[in-house]
Amino acid sequence: MMRRSLIFISILCYLTLPAGCKAKREEPQVSLHIIRFDKDLYQLILNDTPELQKQLTERYPVLLELTGKSLFRMTDIRDPAFFDRMVNYYSEPTLNKLYRDVLKQYDIVETIEKELSASFESLQAALPDLPLPTVYMHVSGLMQNVLVGDGLLSISIDKYMGADYPLYAEFFHHYERQRMTTEYIVPDYLRAWLISEYPFRGAENVLLDRMIYEGKIRYILQRALPQRNPEIWLGYTPEEYQWCQQHEKEIWQWMIEHKHIYTPDITTVNKYFSDRPSSFMADEAPGNLGVRTGWRIVEKYMDKTGASINELLMNTDYQDILTKSKYKP
Repeated sequence: MMRRSLIFISILCYLTLPAGCKAKREEPQVSLHIIRFDKDLYQLILNDTPELQKQLTERYPVLLELTGKSLFRMTDIRDPAFFDRMVNYYSEPTLNKLYRDVLKQYDIVETIEKELSASFESLQAALPDLPLPTVYMHVSGLMQNVLVGDGLLSISIDKYMGADYPLYAEFFHHYERQRMTTEYIVPDYLRAWLISEYPFRGAENVLLDRMIYEGKIRYILQRALPQRNPEIWLGYTPEEYQWCQQHEKEIWQWMIEHKHIYTPDITTVNKYFSDRPSSFMADEAPGNLGVRTGWRIVEKYMDKTGASINELLMNTDYQDILTKSKYKP
């Protein structure tokens, strides 16, 4: 039986928006090629030979270790049992069909590569010290969403087969399936890399700290993905985004009236960053309300202060950001 795991875990003018900057852009100078680990591994599933094992070990040592650790808690790719576990896992009939469907749907990923290249060019324009990752795709069997290692970034492409993909209904809620579509691939790549390079520094159990950190990441995604509607890089559906637009004032008042913003309480904080609908606030409220509120605070802060993207990232005084934003929906 397959196991289920919850999903955890452009150019300069778009980032700085100077006067007269035009939205039209040339072909990106950054060119990222997605290395198809998923395709190469499937050859081993079809024909497990020592030669193929050796080739995979030589080409993908780090990614194999990360995959083994996430799936089996095995990291020694020299262990004779390592590839046996790998082949057995992906040979399970339901997972094997999923794997084949993935390779068929994502046989060609040129469109994804182009958007990814343009977006990383945008990020590097604002953050010159941000390194470019080596980008891969893998199949996890509906486990982890993204793998990040030393200079390595891989997305579990089997999590993006479309909201109506039949197998998803057995393992995921409706509100989760709505985000398991192609348009979320590039934002998820970017978000994972930004979080790995600019990790959270603050109090995990304080809502303000978590909100503004997540708001920073979404603000940068907004600038890197100007062609995307805001609900995509916020992780919402259009309907969820519209609900938040209409109830922004009520969301903020709820946080204040219930003293959630500053009171240290990890259980309360986690409610604001869950994909699960925020029924504690309203029956129709979507999840991740802390993400959107944090983005709005950061957006106001950037408008008021004119800070650069790098200055925004380096400022870990979350109260200072809130105060200077003058956020009052």
